[in-house]
Amino acid sequence: MSGTAVGVVPETVTTEVPVVRSGADPVAQFTVFAHAKTPALYRIAYMLCGDEHRAKDLVQIALERTFNAWRKVGDGDPFAYARRVLATARIDTWRRTRREVLTDDPAASVRSPGVLVFEGEVVDRNRLVRALMQLTVKQRRVVVLRFMLDRSVAETAAELRISEGTVKSTAAHGLRRLRTVLVPNGGER
Repeated sequence: MSGTAVGVVPETVTTEVPVVRSGADPVAQFTVFAHAKTPALYRIAYMLCGDEHRAKDLVQIALERTFNAWRKVGDGDPFAYARRVLATARIDTWRRTRREVLTDDPAASVRSPGVLVFEGEVVDRNRLVRALMQLTVKQRRVVVLRFMLDRSVAETAAELRISEGTVKSTAAHGLRRLRTVLVPNGGER
């Protein structure tokens, strides 16, 4: 046997990002990445758009563009690249449609068959998504990255290409708006 790598050998890293030994096939590297990160990308996409079908479309766009750029991003942080693609693709779809229709009709929200959730969780998630949709795009991106994906101020600033001060103030304004929407009496108890 020669000394070159024949297959994909995932290694364990403390940041839980699958690492593939260099010399392996780029398609195999991407396949490992896609299997590991698709659920996380879907959660991000769902929080960005609030619709199951749009979220799946956004994930497909992100995976396609990440695959096309794999030679550039495969050795770096492909998950950060894919998250950025998700956000950009969401903004692009928003610009194309220029409006979203949210209904208060509970029958309009269809639950996926085979998914077991408690009714209270569905209601809470629905309220949260509706509240997030009332934020500006910038506020929603900052709040989702900072508090739902548990990114630091520096990581959020780097990903969105804005200053750390802007991240802090935008997060504060976004959280204040969420409190007024989610908690009766404007967040006062």
